Amino acid sequence: MTRLRLTILCEYPTLSGGENSLLAVIERLPADMFDVTVLAPPAGPLADRLRGAGISHAPLQLHDEQGRKLSRDAAIEVLVGAIQETRPNLLHANSLSMGRLTGAAADRLSCPTTAHLRDILSLSRAAARDLNRNAALVAVSNATRRYHIGQGVDADKTTVIYNGVDCERFAPRPRDGRFRREFGIPDDAFLIAAIGQICLRKGLDVLAHAAAVNARSLPTAHYVLVGERFSAKQESVDFEQGIVDRFAAAGMADRLHLTGPRDDVDRILTEVDLLVHAAHQEPLGRVLLEAAAVQTPIVATDVGGTREILRDGEDAILIAPGDPELLAAAIGRLAADRAFAASLAQSARRRVMAEFNIDSRAAELAAFWQNVANP
Repeated sequence: MTRLRLTILCEYPTLSGGENSLLAVIERLPADMFDVTVLAPPAGPLADRLRGAGISHAPLQLHDEQGRKLSRDAAIEVLVGAIQETRPNLLHANSLSMGRLTGAAADRLSCPTTAHLRDILSLSRAAARDLNRNAALVAVSNATRRYHIGQGVDADKTTVIYNGVDCERFAPRPRDGRFRREFGIPDDAFLIAAIGQICLRKGLDVLAHAAAVNARSLPTAHYVLVGERFSAKQESVDFEQGIVDRFAAAGMADRLHLTGPRDDVDRILTEVDLLVHAAHQEPLGRVLLEAAAVQTPIVATDVGGTREILRDGEDAILIAPGDPELLAAAIGRLAADRAFAASLAQSARRRVMAEFNIDSRAAELAAFWQNVANP
């Protein structure tokens, strides 16, 4: 069988959930079946990871020197030129915004295009038209698919393929205490983690409020925020500072630890007692898959595709978004009943191993790409 020349388009140089999910798949594609090249910015964490993994990387810059997006026409010209160089059998956009671009450029490309829908966000009619010009679309959850079909995305072109997690890398292991020592966190602290981009939609302000509510009832609780803020907008800067200020106002400044971006999330998850994911919207939270695989107890908001991963009261505690009192109560419940927390975590790992193992999900995506390239 001829190897499928697959080119994958990424807009940003950063490593977030979408990029990590993509890399996990690429590393499991059969080398005798796929020849993969990633179009991405020339420098940054993503470029470093591609180089370290030995994945072909073709530099592509869709922003100017000031960080502003190129115009639509200019971006199409850049993409068409890059595809003339890589000459793929199939071009896949790794995000909704890049799916708009591949759709807009489809008539000028010599190969079919596909795109990932990894976000739940409002679409204009023009955005839906662009997406529908791709040969096929992949949504990361049924919730994501339903939402976008409701906005005009073609149902017949849109299939659901869940993200997967490496259940060998992300697995229960004995704690070694290194992470706690790094940040001066006591061994006996009840350690609560939130992992992901620091931004409004992740609900970290709600977690900060809930921490303040529990300040006296959970005197040994410490909180770690693992991730970084990508946006330089003033509202985003103020949002991050507001989280720090909330902890300080509650007399908990010494119980908040901001780690910045980390590449050892698997190890961090073994050191924490609870993962809290307070997102206002979540297509399919990668960190939920990772925490479940490590067997870390979880409290999460019941939004987007979260319920497709975790069952309330069986694998995790799911709550309504935006309610700090409700979140504080859920945290307090699992802090007080460690046996119940452990039973939820054990069930979550069994579910993730059965339904979200990366090998199965990578094989499903590989078959999807083969079917589009060889109809």
